[in-house]
Amino acid sequence: MAPRNVGLAAAIVAAASLATVALAEDAERKGIPAPPGHVFKTIISGYQFRSKETRALQDDDLENPGFLAVERAADAWKKVEGNEGKSCMSCHGEAETSMKGVGAAMPKWDHKLKKPVNLEQRINLCRSEHMKAEPWKFKSQELTDMTTFVRYQSHGMKVAVKTDGPMSPWFERGKQIYYTRYGQLDLACESCHERNNGKFMRADFLSQGQTNGFPTYRLRDQRLIPLHERFEGCMFDVRAEPFKPLSDEFLALELYVAWRGIGLPVETPSVRN
Repeated sequence: MAPRNVGLAAAIVAAASLATVALAEDAERKGIPAPPGHVFKTIISGYQFRSKETRALQDDDLENPGFLAVERAADAWKKVEGNEGKSCMSCHGEAETSMKGVGAAMPKWDHKLKKPVNLEQRINLCRSEHMKAEPWKFKSQELTDMTTFVRYQSHGMKVAVKTDGPMSPWFERGKQIYYTRYGQLDLACESCHERNNGKFMRADFLSQGQTNGFPTYRLRDQRLIPLHERFEGCMFDVRAEPFKPLSDEFLALELYVAWRGIGLPVETPSVRN
């Protein structure tokens, strides 16, 4: 039997090696300068916190599994549905032109509803109001595919949400939710993604929690995950009762977190662990 101090020495070496890897990973991370008044000095995409293998998978359009959704939705874009006998293309034409920049600016203020709407909501409003078709359910493949497809048209463009005017109280509400501690673990969004980003936890590095890659393909789930499902999952992780997807609470949080990543390029469909 090996002496106990040998096992301790091995544990210390292993911990030191892990710390060295973490420092090396951190040194490689690249971001963009944050605007004045931002919570970070440098805004860093979740892409920079992933392994080289995962980043390579995201960068290869032929290997990126999220592109299957883009291809399916490209067909759905042209499909006639509903009592009006219309498709998305009937009103919007070629998505590559008409949808360029749309995903980078969501959520946006809706003057008719007098509230912000995100991309999933906007898609379903088009279906119900203009196509007279049934709205797609949240987390359905159809809605997640189309959200991914529309957002992909802004791929590489900078996140550019508006937070002033009527959006201001929603922004403040989202900020309040972000810094509120929830659940049995008594943690807030900022507990992980602001105070502890870059640290190694649960076999992965904590990122800044940016949303510029959503919907994102999660390798552990083997499917695309919409943003509000990830919010929901985070609240489950801290043993809290989550808000409902597409609720005003998650919509406000989406607006605030999008602002935290302002200027980052849209990466949809991104690949994460």
